[in-house]
Amino acid sequence: MAFRSKLVGGISAGAVTIALAAFATPAMAQEASVEPGDETASQEEPGEDNIIVVEGYRQALETAINLKRDAPVIAEAFSSEDIGKLPDVSIAETLGRLPGLAVQRIDGRAQSLSIRGLGPDYSTSLLNGRQLVSSGDNRAVEYDQYPAELIDQGVIYKVPYAGLIGQGLAGTVDLRTIRPLAKGERIVSLSGRLEFNEDGSLNPDVKGWGYRATGTYVDQFADDTLGLAVGVAYQSSPSQVKKFNAWGYPNDAGYNVLGGMKPFAKSVDLDRLGVFGTLEWEPSLEWNTTIDIFYADYRERIPQRGIEFPLNPGWGSGATITDNSGGDFPNSVTFTGVQPVVRNDYDRKDTETFAAGWNTKYENDDVILNLDVSYSSSDRRLQQIESYSGLTYAANASGPSDTVTYTRPSSGFPFNFTNTIDYSDTSLIQLTDPRGWGAGGIVQAGFINDTSTDDALWSARAEVIGKVDSGWVKNLVAGIAFDDRTKSRDIVQNFLSLAGGPSVYAANGAVTRLPIPSDALLTPIASLDFLGFGPQVAYDPFVLLNNGTYVLTDVQSSSLPFPGDWSVNEKVWNGWLRADLEGSLGAIPVEGNIGVQLVFTDQSSDGFQSNGGIGAALIPVAGGDEYAHVLPSATFNFEISPDMKLRLGAARTLARPRMDQLNASYNASIANQPPSSGFNSIFSGGGGNPQLRPYVADGIDASFEWYFGGEGYLALATYYKWLDDFVNPNAPVLRDFSYLVPTLTPTQQLAFAATGNQTQGLVGGPDNGAEGYIFGVEGSIALPLGDMTGFLPGFGVQSSASYTDSKLDVTLSNGDTFNVDTPGLSKWVVNSTVYYENSGFEARVSHRYRTGFLAEFIGISASRSFRQTYAESIFDAQIGYRFQEGSSLDGLAFTLQALNLTDEPFVNYTDGNREFIVDYEEYGRTYLVGVSYKF
Repeated sequence: MAFRSKLVGGISAGAVTIALAAFATPAMAQEASVEPGDETASQEEPGEDNIIVVEGYRQALETAINLKRDAPVIAEAFSSEDIGKLPDVSIAETLGRLPGLAVQRIDGRAQSLSIRGLGPDYSTSLLNGRQLVSSGDNRAVEYDQYPAELIDQGVIYKVPYAGLIGQGLAGTVDLRTIRPLAKGERIVSLSGRLEFNEDGSLNPDVKGWGYRATGTYVDQFADDTLGLAVGVAYQSSPSQVKKFNAWGYPNDAGYNVLGGMKPFAKSVDLDRLGVFGTLEWEPSLEWNTTIDIFYADYRERIPQRGIEFPLNPGWGSGATITDNSGGDFPNSVTFTGVQPVVRNDYDRKDTETFAAGWNTKYENDDVILNLDVSYSSSDRRLQQIESYSGLTYAANASGPSDTVTYTRPSSGFPFNFTNTIDYSDTSLIQLTDPRGWGAGGIVQAGFINDTSTDDALWSARAEVIGKVDSGWVKNLVAGIAFDDRTKSRDIVQNFLSLAGGPSVYAANGAVTRLPIPSDALLTPIASLDFLGFGPQVAYDPFVLLNNGTYVLTDVQSSSLPFPGDWSVNEKVWNGWLRADLEGSLGAIPVEGNIGVQLVFTDQSSDGFQSNGGIGAALIPVAGGDEYAHVLPSATFNFEISPDMKLRLGAARTLARPRMDQLNASYNASIANQPPSSGFNSIFSGGGGNPQLRPYVADGIDASFEWYFGGEGYLALATYYKWLDDFVNPNAPVLRDFSYLVPTLTPTQQLAFAATGNQTQGLVGGPDNGAEGYIFGVEGSIALPLGDMTGFLPGFGVQSSASYTDSKLDVTLSNGDTFNVDTPGLSKWVVNSTVYYENSGFEARVSHRYRTGFLAEFIGISASRSFRQTYAESIFDAQIGYRFQEGSSLDGLAFTLQALNLTDEPFVNYTDGNREFIVDYEEYGRTYLVGVSYKF
């Protein structure tokens, strides 16, 4: 049962693929928005002479190329190879192979997307043209929550048009599910894949293999006026992470040493159920109504076990350096008196995502009316436990200790170790506070964050398109939209102490050491053998939490720059006017659009102010702002020849700041002495800024595109963006601390009086004090070698390369300026695929390369940090066989995939020195064996 891709002549170069039944793709007109040039009338039915049959990756490539070709603006696109099968195993992997896009791996999975050198903070994601909420603290969508098997295709707009709601500053990703009436036939598709990692499982409570199962049903009823598409995808997918993490590299002894480390063996068990449904009704040629439903239940279980080693004597480790090999950064160093923290940490993440939308469209020869209403929500609970055990309580010098020697190998992990202690000996390793970390003498045998994040968005939009066909003006468009979004975060933090004593404080008789209960113990594991260490004790900390071994003590703002409880609400009104253009300059046909969008925002936030710590008070605080932006845009597409286009675009775009930066909460600290310089106050702190404005950019774009054959094209593009109102996350902002005056100690009262009773203080938080530019050049090519040469049937090559340069200048309140790196920007990104498809046999090898970039990392309590990374070069491969039409097994296909073939590590470093590695992670190779059947 061959999939037929019908190539039709006579369609205008600016027509949108929305209505192209020729490619059997979803009609974009049935999305939330109507693109420039979208019309469904006057489409010619293709004749059989124009049919070219392609399947698999070639069909996906051909469809994506035609989506790009027929888009009204500069864009990239991808398409599924078949029902339920994108070219890659995840949406992010597929996006990361497109020109000008790159992804950052998180726990071995492609997750964080950069478009044109700008990270996830600067782009947005849509589902069927509607904005998506997110489960994290930011707006960036976690693509793992959306099963790749349920996505039919996607378009990435690099230049917006008036009416593209939710546009990002760098780009806008629009994911699209199946449109049943466009498919035109009944389809039942079933698929399954077995997945495993070469390292098996690094932890005893997560299996080393997983699976994926997908079922899709598409059909049409009532004389093809009613269509139904339903898809279900379940995934149980483990991944493994061998992680080295360094505290830093001090030079206290006159040479650099590893100051401490916390290496882990991490296992991630991802279980996800995804369901989508589309009901489409087209009672006449004029009317189309669609209801879309999407639901995902996403759960992760993440045990990570390791040992945290304080080493540098100058950092209070209690250890002694007894030997080193010499030099500025010795290749071998020995530490004695080492008393580490044995860690059994565990994260649980439970997320439910729901999206529903109703769209109705009326079209006749004169007008198109479009109405869309949607709702999207995401609810996440994240529990993060740190559980400590060790040799002794509070780093007692008279207790047992280890001797640790490290050497620096020439390749692989940055250090190899030898030691003397057996960390799997439960008579030696017991629950305790090994380093005396507990605040105020509390016995801190662990720590737990319990965070709930809720995000909800209501949207409505209406649009009128008048088909005027007067001179250069083809359509006149007017529209209005309203969004109401609320994201809230609630975090409960507790120190974990040991039960059984009259108090949790050591001075008041607290239990300081306790054998690990047998019902929590697991089989000891050599979790850190990749660094040279032997086995360590393993247990489930949630068992200790549930059986009463731990006593909880509430604490506020631990490891947080501000109180973690906040909510942000945004009410956004959009109005737009647009003219869709069609004409000619001499003999050159021209299409395009010119328009303007007015965006009015009313944002507000509720939060708390607090000085943090055990029993700290939370004082409610609120703030907000109102503002408007005018966003003009224009695109002109010149058809140099039937197969060549020159596109010119210009637009002002914006990206809203992170939700956690908009929050009104802030922390407080109180000095015991008045300051000797700077702002004269004893109060200071850190927090958010509810008056923060969006990032803004004015950009110009140009693209030359040459299309040849069904699968061939060459594209060259360049762009320049002037960046304004960029967010400096650490700017000083004045806040009122008068609520803390009654709590001042006598010493602080004297200091307060010396400042003239100044109740104002500087809070480190975000403002719009940065500006700069970003410039890039992109090139992409697809060569169907068989069609071009005649002697390489089925072979093809697809490749893209992009170069990006950027500069950001931050201006402080005193007028001083300094430069910063743009997060997520790699100077060079190269993506390539070599493929072969012939007579049912399929094979391809893909390569993804990006130079180093400033990467974002999420730490305990969802705190953020940034570090520079090494370059990455990642290879994947796939082979398969698809039984052909006429075979008794027609519709059956087998696939074997191998990911991360060279086991490419993810490496980042500090202080601008590539030798000072902070994180070195290896993920192993992953293999998938799959079978699918479509009938």
